[in-house]
Amino acid sequence: MTSSSASGDHHRATRPVRIEGADLAAVLHCAVKEAIQRLHAVSAAVYLLDDRHAELRLAAVGGNPPSLFTFPGRMRQDALYASSRSLASGKTATLPDPDPVEQGQEHALPYPYTSLSAPVVTAEHRFGSLTILRLDTHGDYQAAEHTELQSLGDALARALADLAGRGTVVEAGPVPTLAPRWFDTDAADATPGWGVPGVPGSAGISMMYPVRRLAELLNQATTMDDIVRAAQYCVMLPLRADALVLTSASQDRLWVLGHSGASSGLVRNLHGARLDARTLAADAYRGRPLYITDGQPSLSDWDDTGSRAEACLPLTGSGELLEFSPFRSSHVVGVCILSFDGPREFPPEERTIMTMLAGLLGAAVERVELGVRQREIAECLQRSLLPSALPESPGLTTSARYRPATVTSTVGGDWYDVIRLPGERVVLVVGDVEGHGIDSAAVMGQVRTAVTAYATEGHSPAAVIDRTCGLLVALGTGLTVTCCVVVLDTVDGTVEVASAGHPEPLVLRPDGTVDVLTAPANVPLGVPVPGAYQGREHTLEKGSVLMLYSNGLIDWNAPDPQAQARALLGAGAAEAGDDLEQLADRLTAEITGPHQRRDDAVLLLARYEGPGDLKAPRSANLHIPQRDLRGVKAARNFVEEQLIVWQREEMTDSLQLIVSEIVTNALIHAGSDVDVRLRSFDDHVRLEVRDSGSNPPVPSPLALDEEENAEAEHGRGLLIVEALGGAWYSSPNGRGKTVSLDMPVEVPEEPAADGSPFS
Repeated sequence: MTSSSASGDHHRATRPVRIEGADLAAVLHCAVKEAIQRLHAVSAAVYLLDDRHAELRLAAVGGNPPSLFTFPGRMRQDALYASSRSLASGKTATLPDPDPVEQGQEHALPYPYTSLSAPVVTAEHRFGSLTILRLDTHGDYQAAEHTELQSLGDALARALADLAGRGTVVEAGPVPTLAPRWFDTDAADATPGWGVPGVPGSAGISMMYPVRRLAELLNQATTMDDIVRAAQYCVMLPLRADALVLTSASQDRLWVLGHSGASSGLVRNLHGARLDARTLAADAYRGRPLYITDGQPSLSDWDDTGSRAEACLPLTGSGELLEFSPFRSSHVVGVCILSFDGPREFPPEERTIMTMLAGLLGAAVERVELGVRQREIAECLQRSLLPSALPESPGLTTSARYRPATVTSTVGGDWYDVIRLPGERVVLVVGDVEGHGIDSAAVMGQVRTAVTAYATEGHSPAAVIDRTCGLLVALGTGLTVTCCVVVLDTVDGTVEVASAGHPEPLVLRPDGTVDVLTAPANVPLGVPVPGAYQGREHTLEKGSVLMLYSNGLIDWNAPDPQAQARALLGAGAAEAGDDLEQLADRLTAEITGPHQRRDDAVLLLARYEGPGDLKAPRSANLHIPQRDLRGVKAARNFVEEQLIVWQREEMTDSLQLIVSEIVTNALIHAGSDVDVRLRSFDDHVRLEVRDSGSNPPVPSPLALDEEENAEAEHGRGLLIVEALGGAWYSSPNGRGKTVSLDMPVEVPEEPAADGSPFS
């Protein structure tokens, strides 16, 4: 820590002190003013004991902004602050440093002030303490300064005792009284670049504006992007930095949460950096801000040789806002790094503001990350209760989508299921549990298990929901559930439908018309009913598509929600043609906007292929365990062997390269098991790769600008997929997503009549 010798004024003889005032506020203000003027402090404060003598509370503060905002609002008597230590010992006290800085390190304290405190006591009364702050560049307090402050404390104690004797209650008010240091203009400190030059107090007040504005914006922040935008506006721009990076710590490493400006070099060096490494960011994570005014070491990793300045600020996630804490924080959630073009000094008051801003950012980062973790836990619970894959049936092709709500902080209880039964029968289920949250997801798991069990026993759809309702009533969950159960006989196309307060399924006929598979209007599950639930039978033509859905798929504020669903299915079929996956994507494309996703949405599609249909797809599956280093090779061998069986050898090279890229992307970025499925049709072969990652793969351009390059997703391998296989699709469903593409079968041209290959 830099220091300078004390001036001659610090050793002058103590002058007589007299503190007077008409009331408590006037007495306290007089004491604060005298302390600042006599000891050349930037601010001073008086702490008074509360009515129970349990803690000290801030009663009056005076001085320059921002230093006067760094005093704690209250503290226990046994705290390690100078104010509490002086009252406990009965003599002046300074603030100890439990974590001394290393040799040659500068500006290590969170706030660049040293404190000195004197007890305010008499023989009959213990009132509190009088504390001053001074810039750390002034060096240690001298003995004469201890004596000076003690005399001020004694004079204040006598004045307070006189007020108490006249019946005044000597206690701190609900908020402390604040007085700027404009009464001593000669000593006013100005920080270059802030406020109006020559106007006392202008710089400090100007520096407090970004703090207040940042607090307002962070109160409204719900995502990490919101925090980064607020930091750009209230931290990066006011401090004239040209790059900003926010990181959080987990698994003994730093991870980039967001960044702005010319920050790609910072992102490369910080993302995944170990906390036990001897780096600036790791040192800052210990709780001490670090400032590099010019030269190395640097985190920016710039190609040019120009000098840069950097600030590494710990993001503290605990403690009261804007309270002065000179000790290393016990809970640092990450690090904020600011980079500046060229050499730069960091004046003391500016360092104070930067620490305040970092504290606000840390609290916001911790809050948002906690919300994200809670949502991830809830989503993980819900996704784990959904089927990991849809079973195959020779006469039925199925596809499903699940979209969680985005305008609520918790998840709901929507689910779907496909269950194969003996005798070529298939059960299709879609349901929705009332409300959002862990309770809804847990009830969904109970109901799904019951429906699966009763359906597997061979009960009719009406009996399945009737028995499930009785079980739900007996469990007493207090939540109602809507549910639709459809049993399809793939031999003759017979369909039996039963609904418990759920939207009725729709059917897209081969001629393009859309109808409703009507069923009796039964009440939701969980509501006791006197009679049994009822179902209804229908018959499907070959090529018909069933659509089961939950109400999150459409706008239920519309005058006729069912008509809206029918129009949605008709329009989607006209655009997607016969491809069921494309149809599912079209139907769910309308709910990708956050303003429309107020509820979870489930979609289940099933196309009836007919009995013994020769065009039903042949399929084969491969499972690759998580982190299997031989998984890509196994996928290539699987594709080659299967294409030989299907006599599609001409497609081997392209499909092998495609499966290599998609499986590699899934193993690296999803971090989960991977399932590969091949389906052979008459005119094309479909490749599907499923993992548990919810984020879609995004192919990145090969050339990006400075800002975009750092944010680009590692999906450049998918450019190869697009080049070889054409269009590909990423479909979130169940516990993750499925990346799929269709490779058309090349039909050899007929030779010319003369036998020549040329016409």
